[in-house]
Amino acid sequence: MGMSVTISAAAEQDAEQIFRLQYLCFQSEAALYGNYRIDPLVQTLDSVRAEVASDCVFVARLGDEVVGSVRGRVTEDGSAAIGKLCVHPRLQGHGIGARLLRAAESALAEERGATSFRLFTGHRSEGNLRLYRRVGYQTVGTSEGGADGVPMIVLEKPAGAYAATA
Repeated sequence: MGMSVTISAAAEQDAEQIFRLQYLCFQSEAALYGNYRIDPLVQTLDSVRAEVASDCVFVARLGDEVVGSVRGRVTEDGSAAIGKLCVHPRLQGHGIGARLLRAAESALAEERGATSFRLFTGHRSEGNLRLYRRVGYQTVGTSEGGADGVPMIVLEKPAGAYAATA
């Protein structure tokens, strides 16, 4: 029988694996938009290290390998910005992304006082939109995109809703 995937808080030594996984996972997103300058592909290793040190970062592990990750931080308005959710392509479709989201939501609400959760995904990212809606997020608007210019869908849910998706 194979190993099971475990979810845990990221440690400093996970930063390089998160960085490499992110680069691999976001290739398909870049291809959807014909834009290989999207933020997850141009982020530096030092920036990932800084996020692991300061933000709420969770990883999915299969043995010693990091096969998924997500990051979140509470913003000035009390909402938690969740981002860069990724799962290794060979393990997608097995609920790992939803488990990572639940772990981040729980920690952000219980340990950091988040009152709501907000995330952004590309307007063509149908698989991402299905996942986010399935775990309780609702579309609240659009954004023209950041420096990369990719139009984004903004989704939110109240912090009390995380327990309903667990």
